[in-house]
Amino acid sequence: MLRKKNRQPIRDVRDIFTQSEDDSADRGSSPSSHCSESPRRYHTSTKTIHRNTHRARPSLPSLRHDDQLSEHTLRPSPPVTLSADWLLRDSPYSEGVAEHKKGGACWDCLHFQGDDNSDVITFVPVSPSQGLTCTDDLSSCDLTQLGFFAHIELSTFLLALGVETKQTRPPRHRRRDAGVFGRPLKLLLHNDRKTFPGLKVPVVFQRLLSILEHTGLQTEGILRVSGSAARLKYLRREIDRCGEVMDWSAVRQVEAAGLLKLFIRELDTPLLTHTHLSYYRAVLKVSSVLHQVQTLHLLTLLLPEENRDTLQALLVFLRKVVSYQDQNRMSLWNVSMVMAPNLFTCRHSNSKHSVAKQQEELEEALGGAHLVQLMITHQDLLWTVPKFLLSQVRQVNQVSSQKSFGLMRAKRRLLRKKTDKNHTDQITELCEGVIRVHAPLHTKVSMAIQLDDQTRAKDITSRFECENSPVQCLYEVGGNICERRLHPDCILLDVHRVNPHCDWLIKP
Repeated sequence: MLRKKNRQPIRDVRDIFTQSEDDSADRGSSPSSHCSESPRRYHTSTKTIHRNTHRARPSLPSLRHDDQLSEHTLRPSPPVTLSADWLLRDSPYSEGVAEHKKGGACWDCLHFQGDDNSDVITFVPVSPSQGLTCTDDLSSCDLTQLGFFAHIELSTFLLALGVETKQTRPPRHRRRDAGVFGRPLKLLLHNDRKTFPGLKVPVVFQRLLSILEHTGLQTEGILRVSGSAARLKYLRREIDRCGEVMDWSAVRQVEAAGLLKLFIRELDTPLLTHTHLSYYRAVLKVSSVLHQVQTLHLLTLLLPEENRDTLQALLVFLRKVVSYQDQNRMSLWNVSMVMAPNLFTCRHSNSKHSVAKQQEELEEALGGAHLVQLMITHQDLLWTVPKFLLSQVRQVNQVSSQKSFGLMRAKRRLLRKKTDKNHTDQITELCEGVIRVHAPLHTKVSMAIQLDDQTRAKDITSRFECENSPVQCLYEVGGNICERRLHPDCILLDVHRVNPHCDWLIKP
């Protein structure tokens, strides 16, 4: 009796394949009109109506999808590419995001959200003619000022987004006095620059990347397979002992991949620094992809110069690995999952963890992979200086310049009275858009050039080019900037209006 009482009722076939009222009304329509409607309509409006909801199980999905719909559903959505014109704004990132504290979305989130059918949004840099400036284009004194303003903007930006950060103490460990692995980047570069002046990346790191680029980009599972542990231990000892003198031809590609990850993981200070690791984890609390990219952008500007250059070389290499994913089977997500534990190192004291602790570690690993994926995808933006930060650097330099020359006002007044009429005409002519370009390394020491709306930096450097000469660049020196290398496509008249009292210098 109990079996009969608890037996599930037999389901009626009409409970499964019943159509909605709207679909039943469309049954009399012609086949042409039926096929012309959008597949999305059936995907969103098809419903199952149960006559006896108290005894019916959840119905199966509707089977009315045609071949076009199934192909549309299974095909991965293409990425959406948007121009990062927010780099050219005069207003900081922290302005206009007050809606996030209230649980809403700001104008940027609504404007840069992309298509609903796309899961990937890629931001590309703006045109160089609009004032694109990279960190390598600025002098060290300007980069110091830039880092100061970027830190203030980062704290204000996260506070405006309602994201809290918690500083953690760096773990204590004994520093190595010799070798290559486990040493500070700054010290490695200092030793390498004695042999290779102007080097930006440690020689060992550069050698490992070169081996992987020449022999491992098309190898299946590159970066995932690290080779024998005993072999890696032997090679590490040999690199610490020999350094640059080591025979690198004996290092195979899988061993180079393991040594590369080991080098990053065992740095004396993490590549992303202890100070900013908590900020990187705070990026995961930001809901908008746009604001995540902007936060990573500010964090990259805060890195020390040697860390930033090494990170740039690593991200450029990882993008090359992803470009060969058809051969090496290393997609963007696979590369991110492999490299995240090396960049976001977390050392746990206990070997045994509870289920909750393991779940937390898994979420931390997925979050680190998401950050690496963002950095690889938007790496061209990470080294670009936003316009509002560059404007703040110019303002500080302008104020300091006025203070330094404040005592010379009386002397300048006397000199201004002694100038003749021709010199006055020359000053007036320069104010109207004539600049004097200096090239001390060329036979033409200087040249006066009239600017127009189409004059670019490459147009000026082409006038000083000669056979067998190295690549020359145009620099903006003095005025409200210490030194800035101009992009070849940069319009000079815009630069002249922003910094009218600068000197123009051509050098390598």
